[in-house]
Amino acid sequence: MEFSGLHGIFRELPSPDSIHHLCAGRAEPEIKQRMEETEIIECRRCLLPIKTANRGVKRLRCPRCHAEIPLQKEQIQMRKTNYYAIQGSNQLTRTQRENSDQTRTDGSYAGWYSASKGSSGAASPSNMTSTKRALICGVSYNKQKYELKGTINDVHRMKDFLLHQYGFPEHVIRVLAEEDGPGILTPTRKNMEEGLKWLVEGCKPGDSLVFYFSGHGLQQPDFVFDELDGYDETICPVDFATKGMILDNDINAMIVRPLKKGVTLHAIIDACHSGTVLDLQHVYNQKQDRWMDNHPPNGANKGTSGGKAFCLSACHDDQIAVDTTAFTKTGMTGAMTYCLIDAVTKDPNLSYIQLLNSMEETIAKAYKSRCISSKLLDRLLHRHFLQEPQLSCSEKFDVNTRFKL
Repeated sequence: MEFSGLHGIFRELPSPDSIHHLCAGRAEPEIKQRMEETEIIECRRCLLPIKTANRGVKRLRCPRCHAEIPLQKEQIQMRKTNYYAIQGSNQLTRTQRENSDQTRTDGSYAGWYSASKGSSGAASPSNMTSTKRALICGVSYNKQKYELKGTINDVHRMKDFLLHQYGFPEHVIRVLAEEDGPGILTPTRKNMEEGLKWLVEGCKPGDSLVFYFSGHGLQQPDFVFDELDGYDETICPVDFATKGMILDNDINAMIVRPLKKGVTLHAIIDACHSGTVLDLQHVYNQKQDRWMDNHPPNGANKGTSGGKAFCLSACHDDQIAVDTTAFTKTGMTGAMTYCLIDAVTKDPNLSYIQLLNSMEETIAKAYKSRCISSKLLDRLLHRHFLQEPQLSCSEKFDVNTRFKL
């Protein structure tokens, strides 16, 4: 969707004709039965209508104001409604992509995979002398109707940022993108999952790991009751229409749970609905200046194995992120990616809270100067539009701590 006022593209997808691939592996009758009914709860504090698919949850957290809402029978207004109408632009059109499960034929995949498995001393985690490692994923969805033009620019910016701002050696940075280049792989689901496993493989105390993703993000109903709002957050590989999305549960299992004591992970996710995409147990509320509890209501363990995981997300779970020319005046870029890199480059001593405030203020100014009013957008899109970056962590910490990768 193009938005002429901001010259941006929303980082979510058009409505689908089918949701077959959104919940891969589940029986279709069960999916339809669960999706046909949703619970609509109104937040007492900000009056935001909240959709939840969870029936047995005792409380949930408002994705806008973060107020905790007890779920009592008299507070719940049941609506038997069509899931397609509720999700709107959060759903996908079933698309058949030719050769979707094939990797590049130039040999780059085989080289990268063998290196990640240890055949090359320069790239094998067990042989690395550096304590830094990064996985950079940018998905453009080339030649598809939900194509993003700014993600490849984001990939280049983030790689340069890690190289020159934080001294990451080039051989420990893995790039998944839709362009040709030495060692570059297509960001298919298979390659992304293997990359995530590579990122934490053999990690040791003192390691600093970075996972960066720029692309589409979505939500889908939570069937295991581990989400306060009843929805899982997802990221979309280039072949998501045929291979499925990567759920927050899977990301948590692959790169959060394995973190050993002394290992630090920073995830930077520039996508729609990305607020809790790592399922970390604490979410920082800037307006209230306090940490909010995000532990799963079903008691699932989403913590690390002693390490520490941070996530900087482009927006809250109920918000959308944009590709825009508002900051560069030329090429497209993710708003959050540009603002983060720009802020840290100008002041490398920024704390986490200063970085959050800087990104939010810069994005807000861009909306005010280049967009039609957010109230009109709220009515048009039936959602809270303004993009507000969010911080989450596996444990509470002092947000005045200096941000460093």
